[in-house]
Amino acid sequence: MGSLVRLLLVTWLFLPLFGAEPGKKRTARQRDEELMERYNEMCNRGSLGVPGREGNPGTNGIPGTPGIPGRDGIKGEKGECLQERLEEPWRVNYKQCAWKALNYGIDLGKVVECTFTKIRTDSALRVLFIGPLRLKCKTPCCQRWHFTFNGAECNGPLPIEAIIYLDQGSPELNSTINIHRTSTVEGLCEGITAGLVDVALWIGLCADGYPQGDASTGWNSVSRMIIEELPN
Repeated sequence: MGSLVRLLLVTWLFLPLFGAEPGKKRTARQRDEELMERYNEMCNRGSLGVPGREGNPGTNGIPGTPGIPGRDGIKGEKGECLQERLEEPWRVNYKQCAWKALNYGIDLGKVVECTFTKIRTDSALRVLFIGPLRLKCKTPCCQRWHFTFNGAECNGPLPIEAIIYLDQGSPELNSTINIHRTSTVEGLCEGITAGLVDVALWIGLCADGYPQGDASTGWNSVSRMIIEELPN
């Protein structure tokens, strides 16, 4: 059956070429062109088909075997241990309280007070009082000026104080010494927690049982208290 189809196809292609009218002779080139046209008419392509669906993904392959472990590297040099301490930059923190012509004649008790805000616990407070102090008496006497912090004297490391002692006056002239002299009471105190601190200057008795005299603080001049926070 297949041979018959091929025979008919060849006959259909070539028969018109040989059955041409006698008066019309074709050249070989014309016969080839006509043969090619007939063949192309027979072999025209049809329309494109519908695209096929995507196939299912394939399964994963078998995992490969682990590679051979690498060789140990060269031993490194011994390192150095560096410890850094990160701290906030120090900020200046101080306060001044001043009184003009205080003229306070109390012999025992609180003289002046100044409130200070301490920023850090690991710091010290430097306190300074400067102003006229006086003590007079006809018999030996002693007075003590000292600082307190929130009502207690400093114990880090010791109290901050200053004293004035006077012996008796001259018996011949029955006189007493009455000198107002600008003096300072100053020191550093550690171990005070951060926050508000009431810093006060007091006057009291000296140790060893000396009697009190007639005291005066801040006569006829400016007196001031300076408080400063310092790093330990």
